[in-house]
Amino acid sequence: MSPIDPTPADPNTRDALLTVRGLHKRFGDNEVLRGIDLTLHRGEVVVLIGPSGSGKTTVLRALNGLETPDAGTIVVAGGPDIDFAPAQPESRRARAQKRLALRDRSAMVFQHHNLFPHLSVLENVIEGPWRVQGRPKAEVVAEARTLLARVGLEDKENARPHELSGGQQQRVGIVRALALRPDLLLFDEPTSALDPELVGEVLLVIKELADEGWSMVVVTHELSFAREAADRVLFMDAGAVVEEGPPAEIFAAPTHERTKRFLTRILRPLDGD
Repeated sequence: MSPIDPTPADPNTRDALLTVRGLHKRFGDNEVLRGIDLTLHRGEVVVLIGPSGSGKTTVLRALNGLETPDAGTIVVAGGPDIDFAPAQPESRRARAQKRLALRDRSAMVFQHHNLFPHLSVLENVIEGPWRVQGRPKAEVVAEARTLLARVGLEDKENARPHELSGGQQQRVGIVRALALRPDLLLFDEPTSALDPELVGEVLLVIKELADEGWSMVVVTHELSFAREAADRVLFMDAGAVVEEGPPAEIFAAPTHERTKRFLTRILRPLDGD
């Protein structure tokens, strides 16, 4: 798949890219995920919404191999079935191999950019595909410059992160993810750390990627974005998926009382604009 021009599957025949079944995760006495099921088809955008502490970010971190679930399976099409909490204890190496298998297929855009402060913009973008994936440096640099131009940062390749605005830093984070040529893009509250006037420029880039057919799971409180860009919305609460469906249904006619209470509080200011 090209990182610049992905080919979305026919929506009438598109196959499952990601299948998650029975995902559990506990931190001490806190059960953060309680049996999460999720399916994502190629070219689909799934948005996770819900109150803080509902487990949304933990789902993303599990999909990217940053957290190891206590139970459940994650399958990315073309890769192995990754089964957690097997009958026999695993070695540290076996657990690491599972995490790497997930990370090879996905790329994550973080809430707080997570750029290397001592590297230039271009160096941040090429670090993964060159040093980790082992691709030829000249190829990676050329691709990185194309991607930076695409998000309007072609003149910033030699800048350090502290010389950029928050919106520019987040656009670099998106380019860094794209440069890895992932099957799956994961966005964890990509605008929550930005000043309000910078939110639009980042959401526009994500919306363009969605329109081009990138497969995405997005955690966000920007419900207007979810309304416009999502194919499906999942409402999470207390570590479980409470309700899911097309955004028009979820926002206009939620069926679960917990979803209704959440959206009443959140959507009232939006509807008054």
